[in-house]
Amino acid sequence: MSSVIASTRISVLDRSRTREGHDAPRALRDTVDLAREAEALGFHRFWVSEHHGVPGVAGSAPTVLAAAVAAATSTIRVGTGGVMLPNHRPLVVAEQFGVLASLFPGRIDMGLGRSVGFTDGVRRALGHGKEDAEDFPGRLAELLGWIDGTQRAHPRVHAHPAEGLRIPAYVLAVGEGASVAAASGLPLVIGDLRGREKVLRAIEVYRRGFRPSARAERPEVIVAGTVAVAGTEEEARRLLVPEAWAMAYSRTHGEFPSLAPAERVESLTMTAKERTLYERGLDGHIHGTEDQVTGQLERAIEETGADEVLVTTSTYDREGLVDSLRRLARIARPQGRFGERVPQGDLGVRQPPDPTGRTRKAGPARSGSSGR
Repeated sequence: MSSVIASTRISVLDRSRTREGHDAPRALRDTVDLAREAEALGFHRFWVSEHHGVPGVAGSAPTVLAAAVAAATSTIRVGTGGVMLPNHRPLVVAEQFGVLASLFPGRIDMGLGRSVGFTDGVRRALGHGKEDAEDFPGRLAELLGWIDGTQRAHPRVHAHPAEGLRIPAYVLAVGEGASVAAASGLPLVIGDLRGREKVLRAIEVYRRGFRPSARAERPEVIVAGTVAVAGTEEEARRLLVPEAWAMAYSRTHGEFPSLAPAERVESLTMTAKERTLYERGLDGHIHGTEDQVTGQLERAIEETGADEVLVTTSTYDREGLVDSLRRLARIARPQGRFGERVPQGDLGVRQPPDPTGRTRKAGPARSGSSGR
């Protein structure tokens, strides 16, 4: 058993990707089913994402989907990876998470990002442009103020039921977002693992600039990326094929498609540009047999100093995806049996927060997970 992996939290993010022959409602139900499986396997948290107007992604309302996931599970932490703050009023986001944290105390995470709409048309429909992303630090500060009860921009206005609740916040970052997380004293979520040098630079910026806060006393890094585990290296690689083709297609046709079966993708006649992008999309991911993934994952954790790995694998083959998660759980917890429900202490899970969900008065509130 790898002591490096055993001391690192392992979590799951599902993007609710649609698949050929399966509609968007099915994708959302698949996400809820996957969350149940992740909980049974002992993963630390399960997050969902936000995408608007993207044909290949069904997850457009992350707080709504998070509620469904939390209702279908009982112990795993549930959250968003993330709510894109430029698309929303901070007060409304605070209220939504207040409702979630009230219904599922001690289990809700608030992952926040700075991205705006996928296309100009989507951005116009949302009523927000690229310039709104520039005010992410201000929107983030306002949101935290609504929850902490410290905002003063709107006197006598309160975010009920969020105010006073203990809702851990995380910043999803690429590039300069790391500085925002550091200045705000919040945990950093960054990916993907393929762009290792860029990720390492951002993590260094984050750790160097981190300012301890009431929410986090020390830097905390969650690295996100694709991890595919199978009986053979080739089987693991084929799990990567549908998403690699979807990305290549989107960059050559301007439309993000539903995931296609690996065998159909491999039979396609691709243009030279499509082939280049497709092959590039297959490179660099953590994948292979359990022994191979153990080595790759160890290196990634050691290089980044990550406190947690957030697995973001998307594929057409849902059975293959579940099998991959089961094998990954076996890597992290080899003494356990597939599918058994494990106690909170396994897979490096930290002490759970106050079950009341309220901020403790004795001492500063911490983020949802403490450091190693």
